[in-house]
Order: sequence, then structure tokens, then C-alpha cells
Amino acid sequence: MTPPRVAIIGAGPTGTMLARLLHLANIPVVIFEADASPNYRSQGGTLDLHPPTGLAALKQAGLFEKFLEKARYDGDALQITDKDLRVYLKVEPTSTKHDNSTTPVGGGGGGVAKQIAGQRPEIDRFELRKLLLESLPPDTIRWNMRLKRLSSSPSSNKPVLEFDSGQTETGFDLVVGADGAWSKVRSSFLSSVIPTFAGIGLIHLSIPDAEKTSPEVYRAVNRGNMFAYSTGKFLAVQQMGDGSINVYAQTTQKDPHNWTTSEKWFHPDDANLTRSSLISEGGPFADWHPILREAIQKATAQCVPRTLFQLPIGFTWDHKPGATLIGDAAHLMTPFAGEGVNVGLEDAMKLAQAIIGAKEGELDGAVRAYEAEMFPRAAKVAKLTDELRLAWMFTPGSPGSVIAKTTAMHVNKHAPGVLHPFVKMVVYGYFAGRKVVRGY
Repeated sequence: MTPPRVAIIGAGPTGTMLARLLHLANIPVVIFEADASPNYRSQGGTLDLHPPTGLAALKQAGLFEKFLEKARYDGDALQITDKDLRVYLKVEPTSTKHDNSTTPVGGGGGGVAKQIAGQRPEIDRFELRKLLLESLPPDTIRWNMRLKRLSSSPSSNKPVLEFDSGQTETGFDLVVGADGAWSKVRSSFLSSVIPTFAGIGLIHLSIPDAEKTSPEVYRAVNRGNMFAYSTGKFLAVQQMGDGSINVYAQTTQKDPHNWTTSEKWFHPDDANLTRSSLISEGGPFADWHPILREAIQKATAQCVPRTLFQLPIGFTWDHKPGATLIGDAAHLMTPFAGEGVNVGLEDAMKLAQAIIGAKEGELDGAVRAYEAEMFPRAAKVAKLTDELRLAWMFTPGSPGSVIAKTTAMHVNKHAPGVLHPFVKMVVYGYFAGRKVVRGY
């Protein structure tokens, strides 16, 4: 049997994971990547990988032991606070790589809150991508190859890849779009649906060597994540493996294209002025707790604006022979559930299994079956993600008004359906009692 030839567009975590799994099965695979080199641009922040999805894919790829060398199991520490740094939910860091202990809702005895973060080790996106890249033969990836469009050859009915350089590539049995939010595989070949604005803009900042430069923020983050909310505002403070701390200052916005020019606190040519404006009178974080303001103030280098987009919940496309999608290209969602990369790695695992298991002449049917399985699986996660986005960012009184609801949503994701009413009763009861005792 002649193995199929597979082209992957995009060398992010999902594309490289798929390539690794196919390589292990001796299936010829080439990745075409738009970036000129592995370090061409920033690879983003930290990722938490989950046992049934991201971690399962790493194990299947034979990379779990190497992953453990870079994973931060204490990075699953989590605090959810309000703008005054009052803690609504606290999850202590896992003490060891195989610690199965639990921490209760709110911390201090019980076991529900650990469902949100427990056994979900953190790894910098850069390190995960590096691990996957180094697991591939050097000639697997062709850099500086930005796809312009994908079409189908009238004579052979096989995919034709056209690149911005004018170069074309043919002879592949399957092209997999792992090319992210603005996927050319999706837009030029599979669907006219485009991502829509999620109503949120953010400024990405970074505190270098945070233990020395901002010790109070470093202690507050506790080597994990601190998420502080107020109505329409969100400050995410995340420990990175290199000792820096990433800070994401997020606000609700109405215009995806002009919010950076309409907001008086953003100054594209002056990062210092932007930081000071964010926390000065009239700025969105002016009345926040001093430690939270310090997380913005102590950041250095650029203030990078980003705009959040998402594909419609339940997005699908009509199957076409010769192409499919994985990861953000298939189901772009916001980060509020922490599931995006995990669903993408599961896509890679499921699609690899389909390709490897396909008999001669059955590849298209196998890909069609992958899509049929992926659509409802991704839709379920996208629905959870969007419900969390609306709760945290668009509900008055956040986080206090939504902490019980969002905690129950997270826990129910891991609980059998028959237990959902019980989980809701326990979680809502806990937070109601907590409010009586603490006053918030």
C-alpha cells in the first residue's frame, strides 16, 4: 500500500503535532509555514495541557517524558480576584508532578476547585512548539511559505497550493489547514465564514525577571495564574518559565478596528505613556489594587495590542476531498476556557489516527469521519468558552456575580451529566455560605 502524501499548512502546536504523529507512522508529510524561521515572532504566553487531550497527544507522540522536563506542575496555581484583590477562588499549586491531592472550592478543605486546574501542567507556548519542532526531521518544514490560496486541479482533482511567492505545489493527497484564525485553507477552499469580533481588546505586557523586578507581583501570582476581574475589565497575570510574567490588560470594546485609536489611554509610539495611562486617573485600571497596578507599571518593552475574534459556535463546512482543518482554523475561540490548544492537539491526534488507519482508496472517507466527530466535540467546547466570555466580561458585578456559575460550568465539564444538578447545588451553596461569612 502506498501511503498518502500529506501537506500541513502552519507549524504551530497543532500542525507540528500532526506531523509528528504521521512521521512516526512513516507517512510522508511536509509543513509549509509562513514565518521565515522558528523565532521569527513571539509565540505567545503559557499553556495548560489537559490529561484527555493535550497530554494524551504528547504521550501518543512519544514526547511526554521530554515534556516533563519543561512542564511546570506548580504552574496550575490559580487565583480569581476582583479589582481590590479580594480572592473568590484559590487553587494551590500541585506540589509534585504526580500529586493527585485536591484543594476545595475557595481553598482550605474539600475538593471541587482542583477540577479547574489540577493536573493541568503549564508550559510556555514557545517551549511546546520547540519540543515538537525538534521531534521532526529537519527537512519536514519549509519556512517562509505563505499560502495564498488552495484550489483543486481540474485534471487530477488533487489539491493545488499557491503561495505568495508565486510558487505552486501539487501531488498531495491531503492538505490540512493548521493555519490559525485567518486560515487560507478555510477561506479559499472550504468556507466563506470568517471570524467575528469577540468584543474584547487587550494589551500584552511583560515583566522581566519578575522575582527581582516586581517581588510583590511575583509572590501574588505564586508561580501560576492570577485573574482579576471587574465589570468589562480583566487583568490576567501569568508566570512564564523564563522567570518573566506576562500581563494581559483586557477591556470590552465595540469596534474591532479602531479601539486602539479611540482609547485615550493607548499610545502606539510610547509604551511608557500607555502603561501609565492604563493606571492613571481616567484609565481603566486606575482604581485597582496597588499590586495589580504594579503588574502594569513594572512591565517593560512594548505594549502589544491584540483583538479577540472567534468563529461561530458550531461552525462546520461542507466536506471537500483533499482538504480539512484542525485547531484554530477549524474552531477559533477565545481563551476563557483554556481549551483552545487542547482541542487542537486532540484534533491532531484524531486526524492522525484516521489517516494512519485508512486503507488504500479510503482516505477521503476517513477524513470525512474525522470531521463528523470533530464538529460536535469542538462545538461543545466553543459553547462553554463563549458562555465564560459572556459571564466574565459582559456581566455586571463580575467576578462576584458569576463566580458560582462559572465554577459549576468548569466542574461540570469533567463530571457525568447525571451529577450536574448535584455539582450546581454544592458549588452555589458553597459560594452563598462564603458570601455570608466574608461579605463578598
